[in-house]
Amino acid sequence: MNTDGLVYVSLAQLMALEFKARGLSFLARQPRASLLAGAHASRLRGRGLNFDELRRYQPGDDLRHLDWRASMRTGKPVVRTFTEERDRPALILVDQRMSMFFGSHRSFKSALAAELGALAAWMVFHAGDRVGGLVFNDQRIDSVTPLRSRARVEALFSRMVEQNQALQASNPDAQNDNQLDKALQRCLALAGHDHLICIVSDFAGASELTLQLLRRLTAHNDVIALLAYDPLALNLPRNGKVLVTQGDLQVELAINQRRVHQPLGDFLSGRLDDVSTLLRRSQVPLLSFSTAMDAAAQLRAELGKTARARP
Repeated sequence: MNTDGLVYVSLAQLMALEFKARGLSFLARQPRASLLAGAHASRLRGRGLNFDELRRYQPGDDLRHLDWRASMRTGKPVVRTFTEERDRPALILVDQRMSMFFGSHRSFKSALAAELGALAAWMVFHAGDRVGGLVFNDQRIDSVTPLRSRARVEALFSRMVEQNQALQASNPDAQNDNQLDKALQRCLALAGHDHLICIVSDFAGASELTLQLLRRLTAHNDVIALLAYDPLALNLPRNGKVLVTQGDLQVELAINQRRVHQPLGDFLSGRLDDVSTLLRRSQVPLLSFSTAMDAAAQLRAELGKTARARP
């Protein structure tokens, strides 16, 4: 289990992911690594447009930009021109609850989420946008206001590292089953409109309220979900033993016994299916990431896969 030992992350490790994020984008400006280039084109708005000026129509101008009132007033065709919004704010939500403190291959979900959150932050930073976010565990939610600053990226990573390294097997069970919803509510309060919101979580405890909150977020913002999961949820081994921890209690389960294997496998795979179904209902683009593989390699493959799906 966890042969590479990636249980915790460090600030230096997250800062060093900058070069791995180069060439990747959630938006359409880089079609080889863009969600907008594929099946999710209708789901992410990308940057907005600001009105620039009125000017005389020129051959090749988009007729949809004709300003009919100005054209009638002047007697000549006039078009409205726009410039792309600059410095768009982004919020990276990173889950560090106790449900994330598990992994059967390579890394824990909590460490994978921190890596994915860092990669997303660097992608936003390289796009010239403002980086901020929310990092939450079972007890608290830390917020970092979006700013176009390398120091702000480092501040966000520091919160990730602090909460990540506070995770321990002896920590009490979650007292706040609705902490994910509280983080989304805080995000709603911070993101009025035209934000890019990237949620990195296993979405444990997701409910109908979660679905409502996601739909409210997507009404005026671009939202993307990065789901962290462990391979055990897809393929429980037939033999051996699994150590299950709950606070100070540890139980070793012999999974070669049918009465153990079938209920445990049904629970793990069923929970992942429930989360995937809920996210599909919310119309939030979903990318899934396994603890068994490198975060940056998976992100590049997922974005490229979406790009290749262009009609």
